[in-house]
Amino acid sequence: MDKQSDRRIVLTLDAGGTNFVFHAVRDSKVLDPGITLSARKNSLEQILNTIIEGFDALKNTLNIKPVAISFAFPGPSDFHNGIIGDLQNLPLFRGGVALKHMLEEHFGVPTFISNDGDLFTYGEAKYGFLPKINKELEKAGREKRYKNLLGITLGTGTGGGIVCGDHLMIGDNSAGGEINRIRNLMYNSTSIEDSCTIRAVQRIYARESGIELKDSPEPKEIYQIGMGDLAGDKKAAKRAFTELAIICGEAAANAITLVDGLVVLGGGLSNAYPLFLKTMVEQMNRRFETMNGYFLDRLETETYNLQDYKGLQEFLKDESHTISVPFSDQRISYDPTKKIGVGVSVLGTSNATSIGAYEYAIQQLDKRKE
Repeated sequence: MDKQSDRRIVLTLDAGGTNFVFHAVRDSKVLDPGITLSARKNSLEQILNTIIEGFDALKNTLNIKPVAISFAFPGPSDFHNGIIGDLQNLPLFRGGVALKHMLEEHFGVPTFISNDGDLFTYGEAKYGFLPKINKELEKAGREKRYKNLLGITLGTGTGGGIVCGDHLMIGDNSAGGEINRIRNLMYNSTSIEDSCTIRAVQRIYARESGIELKDSPEPKEIYQIGMGDLAGDKKAAKRAFTELAIICGEAAANAITLVDGLVVLGGGLSNAYPLFLKTMVEQMNRRFETMNGYFLDRLETETYNLQDYKGLQEFLKDESHTISVPFSDQRISYDPTKKIGVGVSVLGTSNATSIGAYEYAIQQLDKRKE
């Protein structure tokens, strides 16, 4: 089917620990306004009824039948078989819930379930950050194009996803791209999820400013304090985001060694990038010191801050030159630089996740026709 005239509609759900956000997506565009329902329920039955209620309400707003339902859940779970279980943010699902089969029976359409970080990354790879940067390269007259993307979401939890080429790396156990389990550089008895989340920013601000955690402002306010736009402990606010930057930067460097591509940040904390992205990129470029006392580049590549004008221009700069072919008069172009870049979501995290869910469902439906 011609993607430009694809009128199929997919119902999507971004299932967080706080809210369930439902959208209808057609032709890779989110059909507003969508529906948001609270995820805070006292029983599994209440949660399942809320999910059915949300999709029913969304379906009733449409004049054509959807072709599929596509889920974004904080994982990992058994996404291949559509079973949700053992999620920290949604403890009522522990033990395994056959959600895919329940919804297929209720709505009569194929249902696909994937990790929220995976689908966020897939959406940004298809229609957001990745094509935007490739368009910038094209405008700059560069032949270089990027095909691989590491996504990192910073919010209630820390999530991740990997797209290589057009392929979403789900993993054999539905656990691909789970960057949250990387060891924490500064507190190495724990993972980065203890330092790259909303609660971590609040905890560090409280610690540095000498207040009780319960009295700590929301991260948005901490960001405003750090930027000097709101009264408060500016030094403590900056420290809160500096710790996030160092720990997330080290984790991103570890992950990107296996991906070799661009990095896109999403989640609510990504909006505070003016306070932490520079430090994060510096951490990714920080050199090793070898046992012999020599310095070794942290990565095979140089990382650039693509939210910074100067950083973007350096990233786009053509540093190629010609070299001769041995035993020949011929000369060819050679670019010795290896560059990657980090930036923030182009589509917005929720929209990117919905579009990624749509694209994944359409891809799976089309495979069934082959």
